Amino acid sequence: MKNNNVSNSEILQKVNRESEKFDRESDSSCGIFNIKTATETLKEANQMQIPKKLFGEFFHEGELCFLFADTNIGKSLLAVQIANSISRGEEIKPLKIEAGAQKVIYFDFELSTKQFENRYSENYKNHYEFNDNFLRAELDLERLSSTEIEKGIDFEKLLINNLELAIKDYQAKIIIIDNLTYLGNQLEEGKKALPLIKRFHNLTRDLNVSILILGHTPKRDLTKALTVNCLAGSKQFINFCDSAFAINKSCKDSSLRYLKQIKARATEVLYDSDNVIVFEVSKPSNFLKFDFVEFGSETEHLRNFTENERSQLEENILALKESEPNLSVRKIAEQLGTNNNKVQRTLAKFKEPF
Repeated sequence: MKNNNVSNSEILQKVNRESEKFDRESDSSCGIFNIKTATETLKEANQMQIPKKLFGEFFHEGELCFLFADTNIGKSLLAVQIANSISRGEEIKPLKIEAGAQKVIYFDFELSTKQFENRYSENYKNHYEFNDNFLRAELDLERLSSTEIEKGIDFEKLLINNLELAIKDYQAKIIIIDNLTYLGNQLEEGKKALPLIKRFHNLTRDLNVSILILGHTPKRDLTKALTVNCLAGSKQFINFCDSAFAINKSCKDSSLRYLKQIKARATEVLYDSDNVIVFEVSKPSNFLKFDFVEFGSETEHLRNFTENERSQLEENILALKESEPNLSVRKIAEQLGTNNNKVQRTLAKFKEPF
């Protein structure tokens, strides 16, 4: 006769299996993941506030956003204008601001105190009256020399730690960093950029802040439209950020600039190549700023090379390659402000090795 009795050890194993199954079903955590049904996700999201616009469709609450442009195009001008707008709760036309006045810290690694005064005064007099919600921070080099940095502490780590400390101490909701270069020397490398991106993402979530970071683009072909590929090493940041936009100089007039969306998650991309926003850089009184002009097509503002200029560019490519044979295609393109394809075609055309 067959024995149907179950041993105590078998019963215990079954209980343990059922218990583990229950724990998995009742606990949404799985290692580093927080797992829940799509329905639960929507219910949870429905309890959260809808992110409000800070600078139209370009920058929303809770985002990590990047603003890129070449040197001397006006990144800092626009960034200060955005900070001023948010600190007052007043829009920069034609872009809406949905949030009320909020405290902003502008970490300025570009301008000295006197240079800042020059931009926001009339010949160092009649200063512009900023709202007290606008806080400006610059490096105190004397204090820096007496800190842990002399003891071998990593400068980049020290910088970020103090940035976080300032956010907490002043209870700021908006952070603007001018510019990316001061946050690290090797950020063009993906493995170097990722930890910093993660840290900023943690800040937006843990401290409920919105972060705008300014970055430089390398020399580029002014006949070509702005794309994510124009950002060279900084492209790694675009991959991980929430939104990004860029400024370019118009060929129509030296005072004209246009804004173009590069990436967006909270909205569709409205300001693409067919619908850039054109501004004029002006200083009617004591505030250097961007004034709205019109909407337009990007192609209207791109430079067109003449035949003579094209020939000169080809000569420059060949001359540079001849003087520095080991120079890569990418380096030649960067130095001459053109693109890799143009360099490759020129070298191939004249049968130069590359």
